[in-house]
Amino acid sequence: MIGAQFVEHPGKHPDERTGEQSDSYVPHTVNITALGRRHPITQGIDDFDLVTEQYWVLHDDYLDVLATTTQAVRPWDPWHRPVTSPAIWTRLWGKGRIFVSTPGHNVGTLQDSKVRMITKRALLWAARR
Repeated sequence: MIGAQFVEHPGKHPDERTGEQSDSYVPHTVNITALGRRHPITQGIDDFDLVTEQYWVLHDDYLDVLATTTQAVRPWDPWHRPVTSPAIWTRLWGKGRIFVSTPGHNVGTLQDSKVRMITKRALLWAARR
C-alpha cells in the first residue's frame, strides 16, 4: 500500500562502527523533485543535508515522489554505482492519502526545521486540512 520496500542503509566505514544504530548515520542530501517544488507538503523547501539513516528502497511507479536521495559508492559498499531512490513521497489509495518520509527515524532528525515542517504539512495534507 505504501509503494516501497526497504533494501539497505548505507553505513559508516567498518572501522568506525560500534554496533549501535548510529552506525547507519551518514551524511546525505535530500533532493526536492520538480513535483516536490509544487506540492503543498514540500513547496518552498530547498534540497537539504542530514546526518541520519539514509534509506535505499525498491519502489513502484505509482508514487508521487517529492524528494529523492542518492546512495554514493564507497570502497566498502557492495554496490558499484550510485543508487537514487525516493526519500519523500505521497500516493492516493482509494479515498485515502498516504505520505511517507524516510528522514525522521529519530528525535534528532525530527528537530531539523525542514524535516519538522515537511512532517507537519504532511499530516495536514493527509488529514485534508
